[in-house]
Amino acid sequence: MKVTIIHKNSGIDKNEYELYNKFINYLQDKFPLNRDLKVIFLGERNGKMTTGSRLPQEIRVLSKNRMNRDILRTLAHEWVHEYQMEVEKKEMGPDIGGKIEDEANSESGAIMKKFERDVPDSEDKLYD
Repeated sequence: MKVTIIHKNSGIDKNEYELYNKFINYLQDKFPLNRDLKVIFLGERNGKMTTGSRLPQEIRVLSKNRMNRDILRTLAHEWVHEYQMEVEKKEMGPDIGGKIEDEANSESGAIMKKFERDVPDSEDKLYD
């Protein structure tokens, strides 16, 4: 499985790319996907998205003027959705209060805490 990362006026400093690569590798290890995936970091909202959105094999994350930790949590949330759809074959439910959405919210928070614990050299960069 290959992840293609695209920055569209993302506002993410190139010095932070290593952190993002580590995090994506961490996601691949914990929630392996079978198909290639595009991750697009955007400087402006696209359509009705809030901070992130998911299409089959594509994740979009609003990144400009946000803390790295918040961007990565959004990425984790959308990655979990991709895993739910592709690997677990679940069907999307409501955006608010649905079982799938609640699960992605919970899991993405846990992923962030585990990443901080498992990759301690990332902690300072997360709060930039």
